Amino acid sequence: MSMAEPTPDATLALVRARLEAGAPGEALDLLRPLLATHPGHAAARFHQGVVLEALGRREAAAAAYRRTVELAPHVPAAHYNLGGVLDDLGAPGAAAQAYRRALELNPNLDKAHFNLGGALKAMGDLEGAAASYGRALEIAPGMVPALVNLGYILLELGRYDEAIAVLERAVAAAPSFAGAHANLGNALRAAERYDEAVATYRRALACDPGFAEAYTNMGAALRATGDVTGAIEAHRRAIELRPDSVEAHVNLGIALLDQGDHQAASEACEAYLRRDPGNARVLALKAVVLDEMGRRDEARVLVDFDRLIQPVQWDAPEGYDDLESFNQALAAHILDHPTLVFAPTSHATREGRHTGELLAEPKGPVAALERMIDEAVRDYIRAHPAQSDHPFLADPPARWHLTVWSVVMEAQGHQVPHIHPAWLSGVYYPRVPPVVSAGADRHAGWIEFGRPGVMIPATVEPEVRAYRPEEGLMVLFPSYFYHHTVPYEADEQRISIAFDVLRDD
Repeated sequence: MSMAEPTPDATLALVRARLEAGAPGEALDLLRPLLATHPGHAAARFHQGVVLEALGRREAAAAAYRRTVELAPHVPAAHYNLGGVLDDLGAPGAAAQAYRRALELNPNLDKAHFNLGGALKAMGDLEGAAASYGRALEIAPGMVPALVNLGYILLELGRYDEAIAVLERAVAAAPSFAGAHANLGNALRAAERYDEAVATYRRALACDPGFAEAYTNMGAALRATGDVTGAIEAHRRAIELRPDSVEAHVNLGIALLDQGDHQAASEACEAYLRRDPGNARVLALKAVVLDEMGRRDEARVLVDFDRLIQPVQWDAPEGYDDLESFNQALAAHILDHPTLVFAPTSHATREGRHTGELLAEPKGPVAALERMIDEAVRDYIRAHPAQSDHPFLADPPARWHLTVWSVVMEAQGHQVPHIHPAWLSGVYYPRVPPVVSAGADRHAGWIEFGRPGVMIPATVEPEVRAYRPEEGLMVLFPSYFYHHTVPYEADEQRISIAFDVLRDD
């Protein structure tokens, strides 16, 4: 007498057992015959997703979860797991949709609210992220990761007192969690409560003596108190713990510059550039250090305005009657974008609003702009052949991806001097107020290159170059070029779309 085939439930019990034993490959072998005979079995498809996820096959896991939600659309766990895989695949917009569907089915899934907060944060929707973390905490008040992440978001939104209060709750809930102390230190430092910040960072280090980032941030707080020597010691300790920390090297260089030790600041830059010759943050600081050392000719080679800034004037892309209608479509899309918020504190924008990622669907007219940017980047690379002795030109990327966002400025709107952590950056102007076009004498609303940030203790007057924004103008430049927007006074909007070219090779 032949033995009966195991039931689907029995097979799935064996699959779970092999998963718990750390044998996902064996679990997948058990699933194959079941799926061959029961391809529409929703629970089997769900388990297939879990197994494939355990094997690191995220694309295949996403396909299995998608099939699951087709077969059983009212199962919250399937939507939740799909969201997690999509998050891992770098698709926060799609992940957010999956989490929202899970929450429609079960509004009390605290982890879904938490993960939705992370996806919205990745998309630049800080207000939405704060609301999601808040909802997770209503359901699970002691969820420390939600407290820490909510504190970070509130800090970004400039709501310092609220951030400090939330992070104090996190510290009280997990007094041995170094990350909670460190984030509280960051909030105190942003609120200019520097002595308290230093004490809080020390508590983080008592919890985790190897916490390099806490040393780096403590160094910044110490420098703000006037203890430059203590700051240098903290940054050096961070570098001992994490030799690859660009933050620690840059902050060490800045503190040494503040101390007047230009040679040591130069050595701090070179130490990191031996590891990563094209790093934008370190190249930006190196140019300032060279200027401070009286080596302007070398600085000019690095920051070569004429050679490395490339303006491009565009006509209307395909699908639009003229440039004006294209720019109007871009402006309308940006002003209606769900991630448009008052500028986060970590960004350079002042008296203006800032979107998150504009390449998230629906792209609308940004899809045409994306093609224009891609073409402009290819033209830029062709116009700037590889040059082995120049850190920017030595190794142009063969493959890259873009990140795109917008800045909407109002009266007195401007951006403080900053750089971008990328290879190449650029800006496109869909809306420019008349005051900018008429402000040639004061450069009101213009983009200016060459002036370092206020946190850089530079004493030498830099060379600068300014460009007047025009509707339809795109300006490309190396990401390590300091740039800022000159303030303007007018009750009119100035809309720019910025982008970074991030290498994939």
